[in-house]
Amino acid sequence: MAPHAEASESAVVKTDQARAELIAYAPEGVRAGASLWLGLQIQHQAHWHTYWKNPGDSGLPTTLAFSLPEGFKVGEVQWPTPRPLPVGPLVNFGYEGTLLLPVQVSVPAGWQGVALDVKLRADWLICKDVCIPEGGDFVLRLPAQSATALHGAAFAAAAQTVPQTADGAQGSAKATDGGLAIQVDGLPAAWRGKALTFLPELPGVIDNAAKPAARWSDQRWSAVVPLSGQRSESPAEMAVVLVAAGEARGLRLTLPVTGTWPAPGAGTAGAPAAAVAAVSADASLGVAATEPPAAPASSLGLFSALLLAFVGGLLLNLMPCVFPVLSLKVMGFAGQARQPKQSLLAGGLAYTAGVVLSFLALAGMLMVLRAGGQQLGWGFQLQSPAFVAALAGLFTLIGLNLLGVFELGSVLPSSLAAARAKHPLADSAFTGVLAVAVASPCTAPFMGASLGLAATLPPAQALSVFAALGLGMAAPYLAASASPGLVRWLPRPGAWMAQFKTLMAFPMFATVIWLLWVVGHQIGVDGATAVLGCLLALAFVAWALGTPSMGRGARLGFGSAALVCLALALIWALPSLTPGNDAASSSAVSAATPGGSSAAAISGVWQPWSTERVRTALEAGQPVFVDFTAAWCVTCQFNKRTVLNQAEVLADFSSKRVLLLRADWTRQDGAITAELARMGRQGVPVYALHAPGAARPELLNEVLSVNEVRAALKGLP
Repeated sequence: MAPHAEASESAVVKTDQARAELIAYAPEGVRAGASLWLGLQIQHQAHWHTYWKNPGDSGLPTTLAFSLPEGFKVGEVQWPTPRPLPVGPLVNFGYEGTLLLPVQVSVPAGWQGVALDVKLRADWLICKDVCIPEGGDFVLRLPAQSATALHGAAFAAAAQTVPQTADGAQGSAKATDGGLAIQVDGLPAAWRGKALTFLPELPGVIDNAAKPAARWSDQRWSAVVPLSGQRSESPAEMAVVLVAAGEARGLRLTLPVTGTWPAPGAGTAGAPAAAVAAVSADASLGVAATEPPAAPASSLGLFSALLLAFVGGLLLNLMPCVFPVLSLKVMGFAGQARQPKQSLLAGGLAYTAGVVLSFLALAGMLMVLRAGGQQLGWGFQLQSPAFVAALAGLFTLIGLNLLGVFELGSVLPSSLAAARAKHPLADSAFTGVLAVAVASPCTAPFMGASLGLAATLPPAQALSVFAALGLGMAAPYLAASASPGLVRWLPRPGAWMAQFKTLMAFPMFATVIWLLWVVGHQIGVDGATAVLGCLLALAFVAWALGTPSMGRGARLGFGSAALVCLALALIWALPSLTPGNDAASSSAVSAATPGGSSAAAISGVWQPWSTERVRTALEAGQPVFVDFTAAWCVTCQFNKRTVLNQAEVLADFSSKRVLLLRADWTRQDGAITAELARMGRQGVPVYALHAPGAARPELLNEVLSVNEVRAALKGLP
């Protein structure tokens, strides 16, 4: 921190960071029984700022101490509406540019004088990359009989930024373990549907950096505001300022607080969505789920959602993430080419059952976890490095089996192998399960809106949407298995099938490469190398135990050595895959993640996403494009390479001054989950184009095209 900056007595104090001046507005002079205005005007140098009465997570408010003759009464500082000032993980409240802090002064009824001598001691903290405490002693002489109106425009402009009391606006708050639950009625009609910034006047109560979970319902704004982990106050009422997006002037409200405050220091940061869900049943608060009042999915009915889910399931078969499983189905059809039609149909039904039941199981698990307070979305299972690694192991074994490295009959117990041979339908059902495991992270066209609506429906109706999604995905195979003409175009079984089986191993290994890439984004290159070591050991085990031609003694020796290698590899890899060890690999993840929304740096024109970045840009009149993505989302990666990285698209972004942000959902991120839910979406990819002054962002299709993005950008001013 730089040394304290001082100045001698004067009406003006200048430093390298700001120019401060004591000014007045007394258009009728200084008259007994009347009033006049005094104020400290601070003109900040570029990028320097001072603080509001509640400075936020750091900083100090500007203080004004006037010295006036006896009988003069100085009113409170009329603080203009501040703006949030993000500083790393902190959020402060303050001002840049030119600031005027006015106070009203009442002249006593019996005062007589030729002039009024005003003295002011002012102190402020001004910050940029460093913070410098500055101050000065100001003096000003006002003639009693002459008007002082030179700065009238400055006082009039300041009056237009001071928060006002909205006629008819009323609010209340309730302290809960989940945060401060708030509802406000009677806000201006022009504000409805807009995002509101919540500014508490009392410091140290609210977690300023956490995003409140909020929604509009007709004329009511409801929110759950997280509490600070350093909270020491439990006020009976809260004075707050609400500011709508695009507005320079806020509204001031005093909210009576009911309920029981949590113990001091018990913060609720990072769980606003869970808090909303926890109090959503309280009708007196009007707090409900976090989706926007008119999210794209909210206009759908249940039938429309079911239809879109079915069509989305059909299109899901065209997503790159499903291609490896398609090869298994094609091989299955080839193997069944000369079987009875009934067997072929039974296999199709078994596959359909595997797909639908897997979708229902995943959806049910997601609903249970979210009801328990977890902030999860569709595809949540691939946010776990352990699950991704296990999936890579499974595809490695499938690929090795297709290459003939081992036979399942040699690895499985004889009774289990015999049961598998007797019940081939189990294989078809397992293929359906496998298809869902790799396909569920993808979001095909039409899926986003239907899944967004499913999150707001009762459990039975929500599950019906996921069942329709599964039926749509399985429909082509069920139709093919039921078609009598299918057998005619399938080639007869022969030597070609062995070659085809070997060929199908390579899509499996391509999937393993993709999954290892995902793991690398999640836990860094060291963790991915450890998983690769496990896959090598797993391949050794499969070869040692599953080669039919290997003798019993050799199998015992090689198998024992292979199992020891696998155990050592797992011991090496498990610390990276176990939840709770994120800190150990956070630096590696940050370096590896190209689209991280946390502290990870993003090269090129893209920056990490945060709600603060979006809000700051929109308040400055700059449009914002947000790419909600994940490393495990193949559609996301396809769109990046074929659309978002194209020179003509980047040129259009640049010409429109669009701020490009990337929200990386590769690992679980509650802030991204809450933002997706606010937009009525449950998975990625999502592409949101924010225009300044718009009530909500424009959501583009899940499968992007260059023309679509360029057309959306043309609509910007």
